[in-house]
Amino acid sequence: MENETIFVEVFGKNPVIKVLDFLITFQAFDYPLTEIAKNSGVSYSTLQTFWDKLVRSKIVAKTRRVGKSDLYKLNTNNPAVKQLIKLDWNLIMGVEEEIVA
Repeated sequence: MENETIFVEVFGKNPVIKVLDFLITFQAFDYPLTEIAKNSGVSYSTLQTFWDKLVRSKIVAKTRRVGKSDLYKLNTNNPAVKQLIKLDWNLIMGVEEEIVA
């Protein structure tokens, strides 16, 4: 059994949630789609079904091209993404407060 983050635990194991969780956790880095799929535990073909929607919504942004691969990262300039990051942080802090109490 793999360890789930509080974000996935609360919102479920939906592929979009798992990808967003990975991108929020590692928001400082950019990745090719194959690595995003692998590290989020989502199949590449499933990732392709919703990736364009994340790009069009400006949730993720292309950062550069390395060889034949485009690299992407979470668009932390997007107000909705800022709220997701804040929500993730608040969920983490809530769990920590329960542990300490």
